[in-house]
Amino acid sequence: MRIGIIGIGALGCLFAARLRSVADVIMIGRWPEQLAALQNRLTVVELNGSETTTNVIATNAADSAAPVDVVLVLVKSYQTEAAIGRIRPLLHHKTVIVTLQNGLGNSDILAAAFGADRVAVGITSVGATLLQPGVVRHAGDGLTVLADNGQLIRPIAPFAALLRDAGFAVDVVADARALLWGKLAINVAINPLTALLRVPNGFLAANSDTRAIMQAAAAEVAAVAEAQDIALPFIDPGARSIQVAVATGTNRSSMLQDIERGARTEIDAICGAVVRAGEQFGVATPVNAQLLALVHAVERGEPGNQWNIELGNSIISL
Repeated sequence: MRIGIIGIGALGCLFAARLRSVADVIMIGRWPEQLAALQNRLTVVELNGSETTTNVIATNAADSAAPVDVVLVLVKSYQTEAAIGRIRPLLHHKTVIVTLQNGLGNSDILAAAFGADRVAVGITSVGATLLQPGVVRHAGDGLTVLADNGQLIRPIAPFAALLRDAGFAVDVVADARALLWGKLAINVAINPLTALLRVPNGFLAANSDTRAIMQAAAAEVAAVAEAQDIALPFIDPGARSIQVAVATGTNRSSMLQDIERGARTEIDAICGAVVRAGEQFGVATPVNAQLLALVHAVERGEPGNQWNIELGNSIISL
């Protein structure tokens, strides 16, 4: 199977390194320093501290690449529209596009461009941190879940099997909405707090104040999902978020990595998506609204010495 990976950040590198042993893989991206580093080798620092290296093909010229069987989209949510032009040359008549991106709306953008029968939605809780160009740390194992509603032009099962052969834990389900909202509950609980506090995921699970904020933010997602008759894939989203934070304890979330690089975050597709949906369906989302505003403040470079989160009748100082 031939796989095209759109996105050469931490997660794109980890998936490329794993899939390289079982498939023909090409990476497509635009970050010059990363592309230059990947021309030499891709190094993965494993969970036990050991290092593995592999050769990968990485380019910014999608037009020169041969068509692929699966396009795996791993760019930031705000880069999805810009990625359309890089995806198009990779398609043949049976190519399926798989999005494992954060937030809501990515599959809608891809479906509008290429047709809903080409786009498969998925989520992953695998953790990865980019240490420097060409070097990624595997920061946490987790489940990858793909959705196949039976209407795709190519069944997703062979790709799922390939991911398993590459060492990933994979499930296939039919309901993409439950997947997306379940991941969203975890994202709102972990990503903004790690970015605001500049801490790895595990810190959040070990601190009573951050656990309380996590549970409140995730509960708001569950309430907005329930208003749409969407059942999350777990009973207690707050508890599940804490479990993920523990499982990926050393990981520095993608949002934290963005803040540390001075880059734009995906907060609008995560907490922002919850706030917008809450307004649409008449569900209050005050914790997500506060996290949204605070991360925007960080992006603007505002000092954080007086940041607080109102949680019911209490105030938690960050």
